[in-house]
Amino acid sequence: MNKITIIGGGNIGLSLAKGLVKSNYCSPQDITITRRSLASLDEEKQAGFQVSENNVEAIQGADFIVLAVLPQQIRKIMDELANVVQANQTLISVISGVSCQDIKDVLGQDKVVIRAMPNTAIAIGQSMTCIASDAAAKEQLDEVSVIFESVGSVVVINEDLMTSATALCACGIAFFLRSIRAASQGGVEIGFHAHDALKMAIQTAKGAADLLLQMQTHPESEIDKVTSPKGCTIAGLNEMEHNGFSSAFIKGIKLSAKKAGGLYND
Repeated sequence: MNKITIIGGGNIGLSLAKGLVKSNYCSPQDITITRRSLASLDEEKQAGFQVSENNVEAIQGADFIVLAVLPQQIRKIMDELANVVQANQTLISVISGVSCQDIKDVLGQDKVVIRAMPNTAIAIGQSMTCIASDAAAKEQLDEVSVIFESVGSVVVINEDLMTSATALCACGIAFFLRSIRAASQGGVEIGFHAHDALKMAIQTAKGAADLLLQMQTHPESEIDKVTSPKGCTIAGLNEMEHNGFSSAFIKGIKLSAKKAGGLYND
């Protein structure tokens, strides 16, 4: 059974750990989670996970080392691990804006580094995770894909698209949540109580996503099914477009991608 050390017990790190156990990829005993304050990992310790505040000790014997800290913290962590990471350990970085080469520059050019960009839906096993590497073998990419397929869907992409993946998938969760929030606010304005409007907006959004996933169709073909001539749906859609709905969404994704690319250097 593979041993996994997760450096950084924040939202993504903890969600990955719990998701791997829930999907039966491994047992809690096979996962070590590190954090500066062990008190905040008490619940995980009770659940059987190994916990540590010493990153150097925590990676001993690990097959996979997941780097799951903030971009501003990663340089210090890498300096700490530089002389102890072994060539047979696969490094998985979930840190925005940090390239495989950035990591190799500190940890050594012989290291295997694979980048993964999950999103917060990893907490319920519904992440959209993009994976990339500069030089990892297909077998190594496949191994990491299996890890993240246990907590959602995976797409393998070129590394130069990783900041774009951050914007579309990781930041994208917030964009879709805001659109659901806006729909519920519209529902209140046309007469529904807030809790009913929110429930209706959430389920409608989920239904729209599931339609595309299960029917394997394009959004426009599903839109065509609910837009009749002179109807209320096309009137609403056109009003949204006149006010820049699609344009604003696209501009937001582009700006997020631009910001994501500079996180490590900032």
